[in-house]
Amino acid sequence: MDFIPHVVEAEYIKNYTIRLRFSDGSIKIVSLESYVERGGVFSSLKDKEFFKNFFIDLNTLCWPNGADIAPERLYEIGKKVSNEMLEVAYEKS
Repeated sequence: MDFIPHVVEAEYIKNYTIRLRFSDGSIKIVSLESYVERGGVFSSLKDKEFFKNFFIDLNTLCWPNGADIAPERLYEIGKKVSNEMLEVAYEKS
């Protein structure tokens, strides 16, 4: 991947799902449940209240315990969505 996207905005949706906006303008929904199950630095994220404490630093998603995920990985695993799909996602949460 020549283009390295930057995370510019992140919003919690529900469970382990976050809406991300990237530097190219795309909006993607990312489910991070598989990361939570990995253990290690991600084990703290099982606590949903702790999971919600994410923030953006150095152009990617981070947590207070030092966990982070590369922005290009988030871009790769994210599902691109339309505004209509976002409305449905928020209605179900």
